[in-house]
Amino acid sequence: MTFLPQPCEPCEPCDPPGCAVLAMPSEIDFCNASGLLPLITTAVDQRSDGLRLLVLDLSATRFMDSQGVRLIAAVRRRLPERTLLRVVAAPQGVPSRVLELSGLRRDVPVHDNLAEALRP
Repeated sequence: MTFLPQPCEPCEPCDPPGCAVLAMPSEIDFCNASGLLPLITTAVDQRSDGLRLLVLDLSATRFMDSQGVRLIAAVRRRLPERTLLRVVAAPQGVPSRVLELSGLRRDVPVHDNLAEALRP
């Protein structure tokens, strides 16, 4: 069974002001991708501090198919104009490889770890 993540509020002091980090589930596929988009957009919409950076953390994601790519592309399209999107994915993991093969890495920066993704 695949569980949907509960998008987290920024962790103090980890996340700088104007930044949100959302942990993604261990699998992103046909079963849960469509349910993740409203959770992510709600988390973004609830931010009142002028969100400038959204980081989708795929560090714990072990499997992702084309639905994950579509999810990330949809999130990117729905973000406010001045909000940047970055992704964290383990370099040798399936999500990183899927993002590379799909070509999405050209449009969305993918970082090896969270600290790197949060750098200005």
